[in-house]
Amino acid sequence: MQVAGKSGAGETKLVKLELLTLLCLFPDVCKTFGSGVVQMFNGTVFYVRSTCPFTLTRFTHNRVDCDITMRRGENGLLEYIEINVNKIQTRILYNGTIFVEQRMVSLPYDHTYQHVFQYGINTKLRSTVLPLSVIWSSVSVGIDSLWVQLEQELVLGMTGLCGRPDIVCQKFFSNYIECLQANTSKYITLCEENIYGYEKEHYVGCAFYKEIAHRCQTSYAWRTLTHCRNCPGELHFEEQGDAFVPTCSNPAPRTNDQDITSTCVCPQGEVLNDRAEGHDCVSVSACPCVYAEKNYAPREERRTKCQTCVCNNGKWICSQNSCPSRCVIEGQFVTTFDGKQYALPGKCTYMASKGFNWTISINFSETTSSIQNVFLQIYQVLFVCLFSHNSVQFEKEEIRELHQSDNAMVFWQSSMYVQVLTSFGMKIQVQMSPDLQLYITLPQSEVGMPEGLCGNYNTDTTDDFTTSSGIVENAAEPFALSWSVGDCPVNIPKVCINTDNEIFADEKCHPLRDPNGIFAKCYDHVPTDNYHKACIQRTCTCGTGLQQCLCVALANYAKACANQGITVGDWRRANNCTVSCENNQRFDYEMQVCNSTCLSLSRPDPRCGVEDAPVEGCGCLEGTHLTGGLTCTPKAQCPCHHQGGVTPPGPGKVCVHCSQFPIDTAQKTCASLSKPTSCTSGCYCPGGQLEDHRGVCVIVDNCTCQYSGRVFKAGQSVKTNCRTCTCRHAQWSCVDEPCPGTCLVYGNGHYQTFDSKWYRYDGNCQYTLVEDGCGSEAGSFSVKVESVPCCDEALTCSRTIVLDLLGNVTLTLNEMKVTRRLQGGWASLEAEPLYSTHTVGLYIMISVPSRGLTLIWDKHTRLTVILDDRWRNRVCGLCGNFDSNEMNDLQISGSSVLSSPLAFGNSWNTATHPCSDVTNEVFPCQRHSYCSAWAERRCMILRGDTFKDCHLKVDPEPYYQACVLESCSCEFEGKFLGFCTAVAAYAEACSDQDVMCEQGGLQT
Repeated sequence: MQVAGKSGAGETKLVKLELLTLLCLFPDVCKTFGSGVVQMFNGTVFYVRSTCPFTLTRFTHNRVDCDITMRRGENGLLEYIEINVNKIQTRILYNGTIFVEQRMVSLPYDHTYQHVFQYGINTKLRSTVLPLSVIWSSVSVGIDSLWVQLEQELVLGMTGLCGRPDIVCQKFFSNYIECLQANTSKYITLCEENIYGYEKEHYVGCAFYKEIAHRCQTSYAWRTLTHCRNCPGELHFEEQGDAFVPTCSNPAPRTNDQDITSTCVCPQGEVLNDRAEGHDCVSVSACPCVYAEKNYAPREERRTKCQTCVCNNGKWICSQNSCPSRCVIEGQFVTTFDGKQYALPGKCTYMASKGFNWTISINFSETTSSIQNVFLQIYQVLFVCLFSHNSVQFEKEEIRELHQSDNAMVFWQSSMYVQVLTSFGMKIQVQMSPDLQLYITLPQSEVGMPEGLCGNYNTDTTDDFTTSSGIVENAAEPFALSWSVGDCPVNIPKVCINTDNEIFADEKCHPLRDPNGIFAKCYDHVPTDNYHKACIQRTCTCGTGLQQCLCVALANYAKACANQGITVGDWRRANNCTVSCENNQRFDYEMQVCNSTCLSLSRPDPRCGVEDAPVEGCGCLEGTHLTGGLTCTPKAQCPCHHQGGVTPPGPGKVCVHCSQFPIDTAQKTCASLSKPTSCTSGCYCPGGQLEDHRGVCVIVDNCTCQYSGRVFKAGQSVKTNCRTCTCRHAQWSCVDEPCPGTCLVYGNGHYQTFDSKWYRYDGNCQYTLVEDGCGSEAGSFSVKVESVPCCDEALTCSRTIVLDLLGNVTLTLNEMKVTRRLQGGWASLEAEPLYSTHTVGLYIMISVPSRGLTLIWDKHTRLTVILDDRWRNRVCGLCGNFDSNEMNDLQISGSSVLSSPLAFGNSWNTATHPCSDVTNEVFPCQRHSYCSAWAERRCMILRGDTFKDCHLKVDPEPYYQACVLESCSCEFEGKFLGFCTAVAAYAEACSDQDVMCEQGGLQT
């Protein structure tokens, strides 16, 4: 034994016990605890007493630097720890407060490079760029113990008090641990040195006792004997318990044999209520629920306009969405009845939607990307309405207030909206100013019946792109063009070419993403991604009147929120979008039209029974009534309406006469056989014949069909989207086949679900990509993913994938290889192998035939999961539920609650350790705005000639948007694989559609 110096402030006392190897059961762990006990990586233990700062360990591994320093206070406990990993500084103070990069953080805290979380009664920092964990235990007056744990052997260049691991010595002494433990005198000496001078510092001694008890793995009630601290509240100690205790948020945490530590747990059958202050233990049935940061008691209801949810066992159980589906056409942006969103390619005339006895068509302006006219036809020629800017006409006579007939009722809801209600229950809202926009709601009797731009209203988004000839296209452009009337040039710009407009749009559309902005309360109900993109594009390509274009885009999001029962406040005033009302009218965000006209004073108002989405606009103040559609009149000055006509307040009568006019249509080509067109003068094929796609006159039996820009003869077949379609009588006749589902994830969290929904989410934890258990224990497989960061913390350079074939084997894909771990003694000696692994070019492919599961990994960030058709509507996770309806893909884990991509992604966090939610995503182009133009220019290859043969089969837009986000890091040019991964993802999608693209011009 060697002793140096005396204890005291600023002085150092060193005690070295030459052969005391205490760490044989815990290799690659260095500890310091009590008032100065240090346990090196090689197992040697010594005592050093000092208030000077010390380097505990310092090393470099794979070009990542690590430096951990500490300092003790006058009471012997640690008062300061500093952990520097990859230039990220984490400081822990004596009271347990944690600072990362000079900013105080709460637990759990997640950074691209590290996770910090509660670990039993301790706190743990786990690095994602080094095989390193740091664990510390905080008490009220300091930090009583600190562990540094390595997950693999690191020897070269390690310095500091911890020294470096000696694997040979550890293996040797592990065989003689019982012999060493018999020599208790050295333990007693070390214990005495630890508490000498600190007899009144209770925590110094307890830290030593805790380490010895942990090492001996004893269940002896040493805490009672030593009067060391107990657990708070209703919790009790377990010396060897799971690090992550059951809570209301996670009643069944996933643990493993390595996560065993000292912990505080609830009594059997209860969980910790982590949704309330204190340390109360409750049964799962007594757990509250949380929504929008508000707590709800068990069995309490939460109601929205469309849904009722009940808190049950800490989770929400929700009713089906009761709000009717609607088709939305806002400029070039379309949302179908089933919720699929896309953009129209040209300023043309389109068949918006049509049923058995009704047709709605739209006509775009030739100069702007706005609708110029909406044309409604019911029962062929019996009822025809024309909507244009601030004007609605029935049989060429303008409707100023209300028109009512046996077929439909048409009336102004406000100065900005006209409402239509048909005799068969269809509701139409037309925004009349500042831009013409269309909203259609169909009754249940029309399910599966309509055709056109709005889709077929059957809750299946995979067939929304059904063309006028009956085949399903993969891209929006050929689908939309099939429903155009007459020639349709592709002339709506997809990119911004005006730099000033782009700067204006980026700044002014930001309120749709501001987490503290006026729209924030709606984010959980209506995701903003598509509205923000539409705002940027609409404003950026606006010719004149940028502010008006911006206000229309913001109003569209506010209207979507109002349709879900969410009022966002006075957003118009906040964004300089106020509306000026004419005459003596006033503006309201929810204008009520019931009993608001002079006519309603004379008879019951039929408009009072019409329920549709709330509308904004100008109307009359209370106590006044609208007359003539323009002026608000006091009740005493209203004219009287009676069976004989209208009597104004004074002499004279006014009579109104109505008439109807017929609409001629002609179907003279194979392409227009299934859609009505207006009659136009010109040359046509003789009677009984139609002009085919090549300009030849043929009988209907020989009519050609078109698909993805190609012309097919009568009788020819094509395979597409798990269907075999045959051209007959100018229509595609299709037969469905079993259809596997494909889910894709790549780059910084770009996802395409099994049902083809695109979204972006990039958290710092491990997440369930797809599983069949969906919260139960009956699952047979699960796939989990976790992003591995680049040296630029905002970018993902790789992805760790864990395929768990439950009960059999776990496969881990990372660092460009596959490793396996057998479960429960399972042996692979079977007649048929459970899985097979192949390297195919640059990819690793894992096939599990018995599970109907295939994984394809590019050894970096891109992963494709393919499931057999038998898994339809039987899976869950970030890949969605595989039920052919993309609108319900973003369901929160364990619930039917639909949410934003952020809340959805957070809910599928399955990290073993606590891992914090993502609260605000910062996109690469926001961090590197100077790279945005460069990225857009580079990614234009996806829209250019290189892939032009694929554009009609696979829509390049979502891939282009992902490419721009992946490429917004100029300093990584030539190094970062994001751009190449994004382009390769589109190339693979094209290949799946049998389109081979020439990539010779692609430069990395």
